[in-house]
Amino acid sequence: MTKPIVAILGRPNVGKSTLFNRLTGGRIAIVEDTPGVTRDRLYRDAEWRGKVFTLIDTGGLDFVGKEESLSGQVRQQAQIALEEADVLLFVVDGRTGLTFEDEIIANLLRKSQKTVILVVNKVELFKNNLDFYEFYRLGLGEPFPISAEHGLNTGDLLDLLVSQFKDTPEEEEEPDVIKIAVVGRPNVGKSSLVNVILGEERVIVSDLPGTTRDAIDSPFQREGQNYLLIDTAGMRRKGKIEQKTERFSVIRALRAIDRSDVVLIVLDALEGVTEQDKRIAGYVHEAGKGAIIIINKWDLVEKDDKITLRFTEDVRTQLAFMSYAPLLFVSAFTKQRVMKILELVDFVAEQQCTCVKTSVLNEVISEAVLLTPPPSYKGKRLKVFYSTQVGVKPPHFILFVNEPTLLHFSYVRYLENKLRENFGFEGVMIRITARKREG
Repeated sequence: MTKPIVAILGRPNVGKSTLFNRLTGGRIAIVEDTPGVTRDRLYRDAEWRGKVFTLIDTGGLDFVGKEESLSGQVRQQAQIALEEADVLLFVVDGRTGLTFEDEIIANLLRKSQKTVILVVNKVELFKNNLDFYEFYRLGLGEPFPISAEHGLNTGDLLDLLVSQFKDTPEEEEEPDVIKIAVVGRPNVGKSSLVNVILGEERVIVSDLPGTTRDAIDSPFQREGQNYLLIDTAGMRRKGKIEQKTERFSVIRALRAIDRSDVVLIVLDALEGVTEQDKRIAGYVHEAGKGAIIIINKWDLVEKDDKITLRFTEDVRTQLAFMSYAPLLFVSAFTKQRVMKILELVDFVAEQQCTCVKTSVLNEVISEAVLLTPPPSYKGKRLKVFYSTQVGVKPPHFILFVNEPTLLHFSYVRYLENKLRENFGFEGVMIRITARKREG
């Protein structure tokens, strides 16, 4: 099931990032926060009362210059969140009061068909406080007062937020369909790759970023295997894409990644790995999807006998948290190695579903612990009594131990490497969870 997307909107300095951190770092449970994923925390998956959602911090809507540019900048940045999010948290400043900029944003929100919650931040007196009632003038319903800094009323806000989520039915698809999401920054050649794989011009291709307006699903069959190829939407604004706006291509990739089994992360060979690529790859990793890193436009790179090695080392360094993902150098233009993509997809999809016998798993873990015992901490040492696999897509292993807090991140990495040495799991992240053995 696709997770709801919640975007936090508002002008600068109203406390959007504080609210973002409060909602994802306090009583709320973080679904995944993997060490080693270095990127801007623009988004985070979270859970409240059993409902999982993705929270987006859109950053400040900048207001500079004349009124004409005011409207232009607001529309440019807010429109993306308006179109992609399921629920919008519109944050205003209860201390400053209603501003002209707030009214501009409110005008856009009223025209949308999205659910909007008007959040008045920096309120510390909730009873008999008439100051925040002026925000009724925005025409967005009852203002909801909070203090993000002190966490006041934020639990009630979360209750209201999750009550707005619509129950979406599970997608009913044939069990043998492999769902492939194609993600990446605008203009890296996603649509061109899709067309070569499909063998027909199903997706409009242009050198202007933003040609693909929506995620396009293309079912097809190859050698008896059914696939569903999802070409994710690129940036909608044609021409030059400003850095702040380009960040939102991450939002467009979220839904497609959530729906997929295997994700093709497309990089531009001429540009290498950018911060935006790291954000997108980070979400794929945290979502536990199968991953293949596709370096497109390889035909345009000036070659020497070490270029492939140098590029591989750079990608592995920049995306160190995804060292398990295979790399493939392709050219959608010349069709070089593009048809090898499906071979890799089949392989990674198979790796995702690998099940390890409990007896064999315990032999491998016991040997790993014997070869390299866990480091002691304050005189205590981790003891692993028993291990078992509890899930696939991604493979999930539980270790029953004497004290879960003694399982250090570095030792998890060590055990993960041992599992890969013995069982493969190429293209797939591995989850290892420690539980205290009872009795």
